[in-house]
Amino acid sequence: MTRYFISFDDGAMTFPDEDLPAVAAAAHEVLRAAKHAGVWITGGGLHSSELLTIVAEDGVVSREAIPGNKRLLGGFSIIEVPTEAEALEWAAKFAKACRCAQEVRPLMDDPEV
Repeated sequence: MTRYFISFDDGAMTFPDEDLPAVAAAAHEVLRAAKHAGVWITGGGLHSSELLTIVAEDGVVSREAIPGNKRLLGGFSIIEVPTEAEALEWAAKFAKACRCAQEVRPLMDDPEV
C-alpha cells in the first residue's frame, strides 16, 4: 500500500463566502467516507498567512514576507491505498467537494514504519 499526499493551493477555493457551509459539509462527507473505507491517515486545511515562519537548521526562527511567486498549501489529505488509480478517485471526490483542483503525489516509504 502506498500513501498519497492530496493537496490544493491557498486561494484555490474561489467560491462565494456564503457557499462555505455547503463546501465544508461536502468535504467532511468525503473525509468520513475515507475514514469508513479505512484509507484516511490525516489531513486538514491551513490558515492563510502574510508571513512565512522559517526555522533554520541551527534552530534560528525568522518570519519573512511571502514572495509573490511562492505557492502555499491551502489544505491536504494523506490517504493509503493500493493503487494510484484509487488515489486519483479519492482526489476527484475531494476536488468535487472542495470545488478546486487537487494535486496528487505519492509519499516516499519510510523503512522504519
